Amino acid sequence: MLHVYANSLEAPVSVVDTLRRVPLFAQLSEDDLARVAAMVRERPYPRHSVIVFEGDPGDALFIVAAGQVKVVLIGEDGREVILAVLESGDCFGELALIDDEPRSAHVIAMDDARLLVLRRDDFQQALEGHPRLALALLRTLSRRLRRADDQIGALVLLDVYSRVARVLLELANGSPEGDLVRRVTHATIAQMIGSTRETVSRTLRELADHGLIEASSRGIRLADLTALRAAAKLS
Repeated sequence: MLHVYANSLEAPVSVVDTLRRVPLFAQLSEDDLARVAAMVRERPYPRHSVIVFEGDPGDALFIVAAGQVKVVLIGEDGREVILAVLESGDCFGELALIDDEPRSAHVIAMDDARLLVLRRDDFQQALEGHPRLALALLRTLSRRLRRADDQIGALVLLDVYSRVARVLLELANGSPEGDLVRRVTHATIAQMIGSTRETVSRTLRELADHGLIEASSRGIRLADLTALRAAAKLS
């Protein structure tokens, strides 16, 4: 059986188990998941390697099986803006499944990562036998669109304190430990919210002083979710 690896890149996890965690495939039966699993190809990517370049042909869906990747735009001056940080169970390239447009951003491995690749032709073959996949794809694209709207609104309307609080909540979402943000650098957070590393560091200290978060060698624990959501201006 083909295996991929969990976040540690050590414990084997089956491709079917990985697909089961992806909302796009969560409604499929075990037999159907096995059929899709037979279509994907596993690829390793070392830390800092580019998985896709902006402008590349969009001909496949990528599923993060292990590790962490970032979706970024790079300006002419070399400055990075991080659109999303993705980890095991997340996917990108959904638009490639329904159009022939090129990639809209770079995707770069933040640490050693393993990805599953599903070509457009294979997905369309699976779609013919499973119409519910089309609805799942629409839901996935709808979530992405809503997230993009939230990001734009946050950049325009929120101060740095609220933007940092919102990013921490987003990064902890779906964590196996509930409220633990995996280790991510202050510079990465700054690139996600359009600020500077120094400002982010100062804001994190302020959040810690107020008892909203606790920092340790394992990462950042969200100590007071209610207060953090209030700081993020979330209802």
